[in-house]
Amino acid sequence: MSDAGPELRRARRVLVVDDDPAMRMLVREALEPEGHVVEEAADGEAAVTRFAHRAPDLVLLDVQMPRLDGFAVCAWIRAHSRAPDTPVVMMTGNDDVASIRRAYEAGATDFVTKPLNWLILSHRVRYLLRASDDTGELRRSRERLASAQRLARIGSFEFDAETGALLASAELRAILGLASEDKPVAPPEVLELVHPADRADVEDAARACLESGSAVRLEARLVLADASQRIVHCQAQSLRDAAGGPLRIEGTVQDVTERKRAEEQIRYLAHHDGLTGLGNRPLFQQRCEIAAAQARRSSLPFGLLLLDLDHFKRINDTLGHSLGDRLLQGVADRLVTSVRDSDCIARGELGTAISRLGGDEFTILLTQLRDPQDLGRAARRILDALSRPFRLGEHEVVISASIGIAAWPDDGADVETLSRNADAAMYHAKERGRNNYQFYAESMNAVALRRLILEGKLRRALEQDELALHYQPKLSARDGSLAGVEALLRWRDPEHGLTLPGVFIPIAEETGLIEPLGHWALREACAQAVSWRERGLPAVPVSVNLSAHQFRGGSLAQKVFAVLEETGMDPRGLELEITESVLLNDGGAVARELAALRERGVQVSLDDFGTGYSSFAYLRRLPVDALKIDRSFVADIASDADAAALVAAIVSMGHALRLRVIAEGVETAEQRELLVRMGCDELQGFLFAKPADAWEVAARWMVAGDRD
Repeated sequence: MSDAGPELRRARRVLVVDDDPAMRMLVREALEPEGHVVEEAADGEAAVTRFAHRAPDLVLLDVQMPRLDGFAVCAWIRAHSRAPDTPVVMMTGNDDVASIRRAYEAGATDFVTKPLNWLILSHRVRYLLRASDDTGELRRSRERLASAQRLARIGSFEFDAETGALLASAELRAILGLASEDKPVAPPEVLELVHPADRADVEDAARACLESGSAVRLEARLVLADASQRIVHCQAQSLRDAAGGPLRIEGTVQDVTERKRAEEQIRYLAHHDGLTGLGNRPLFQQRCEIAAAQARRSSLPFGLLLLDLDHFKRINDTLGHSLGDRLLQGVADRLVTSVRDSDCIARGELGTAISRLGGDEFTILLTQLRDPQDLGRAARRILDALSRPFRLGEHEVVISASIGIAAWPDDGADVETLSRNADAAMYHAKERGRNNYQFYAESMNAVALRRLILEGKLRRALEQDELALHYQPKLSARDGSLAGVEALLRWRDPEHGLTLPGVFIPIAEETGLIEPLGHWALREACAQAVSWRERGLPAVPVSVNLSAHQFRGGSLAQKVFAVLEETGMDPRGLELEITESVLLNDGGAVARELAALRERGVQVSLDDFGTGYSSFAYLRRLPVDALKIDRSFVADIASDADAAALVAAIVSMGHALRLRVIAEGVETAEQRELLVRMGCDELQGFLFAKPADAWEVAARWMVAGDRD
């Protein structure tokens, strides 16, 4: 039929249940021309079986059937079927009013009377199917809405202004922790769940919404019956009658607890150090700005302690970063417990705010000070607290710190200046031997400025050929013959003259200039050795010092090989001197670099032995050929029996490891005699020669001459 709606265009399945075959046939003839698929069941049992297997779109069900009648079948459909909303039309006699009543009680959708009017039946079936579609879509919409509300933790409510009844959705009841009964909720019961501190705001918003019609948007905390706390976001609006009077309030309530917790966690992580839980650099800056504003209002000074752990890198490199992190956590705990509220007038977090700026650097902010000298007392207490050993697993570690102190307003009227001056004071503490604190002094700025100027001049020195190498002989202890020369870097500063490495090498290491300086020294020394050889002078081993910084990146051996190839230097004539600080880098990587160098014939010696951190066991594993006894041990061997015994032990140990032993800093004949008797292999020092330029050394030591 042409007037069939789009909802009937797909074939609908109609189950006809009647024990009369003729009736089933007539129904089929009436409905099939409408495009319906008609299925039949001769009794109630067959109807239940068919329905359980596949639910039809509509059921025409005769009331009177043997064994399982239509009422029982209808009741089963409503109670047990997976499609309980399927329309069920009961077929009854004209005057069977009692059956009609029973049919509705059993859950029937409609009824038709026999004998059937086929035209009416066709229309009734069509519109019942259409109504079923609408009902199903409405149910699915409600289910989708309920599901969306569950996922978003959003509940809805409606408050009747006249009756005071509050209708709450199932999800809102779940949010409020109320029973799921479908009945109005008493508003006082809901208000009782609101946190006492937020209750007045909720009441005021509800009153304003009713009286003036203003929309509601607010957040409130709830305390549920199980004592758990939730945070909800409420939105509501007032619906009013034609006269402007309130009819009802409709709104939603969303549980935003998890979102708020996540936001709070994000805020916390943005302002706190993830390892120690202390404030981080951004929070430190904020706290300083607040402290400065507070100080300007109160005229009470505040102070800043900048703390840096001494030799912390040694811990990471020897014990590993995991134990290093545990040490930082232990330091943070001791800082928190050692800084007291009594150190300042202010109380709370800002009063004594502690932050970790990164690495092993911490700050302590003390506000509203009674006396700036209290900063020194706090620093002393911190140093005492850190002096106690830290237990890290099986290890007991002792560590110290250097602290710089700056106070507002004398040492800086703004946060940037104050921080910079505290940093300068901290470096001054390190220069004073570490494990101490220093107040900022104006002279520190002058020192920093000189260092900055020196850095700039050192950069230009590379470009303007101001660098030079001097060479100091190393003599055989056995016969005094020339065993080699050590290349020593010098800087011919146009303003200050010849400058020794102790002045500019630390700056070069801090600024990264050590890499080009070291490469220049290596190339120059190799080129000089080749020049001596080309002039017919004896092939003398040349020693070149390497900085620990040159091992970073893992390509030192390749760079050395490139210089050897470029200059034509025999690898067997080159000796590289490393200090024990090199061992603080990745020991395995350093050993691999040294092994690659020795494989090509390059000699390696360990300089300043005894002043660093290596053990004899570690030395045994290092691929080195010689060790040099530091001058500080040699200086006292003639006057101190303990120093002499120590040097003798080092010589004996070196020989046991099949290493050449070289003593540097030899300045007296008595020292020379003792070292010779101890069995030292080579000697170096002012007793024999001071460092000199290449041709002065060649003239005296590589050509026949006085070598005593």
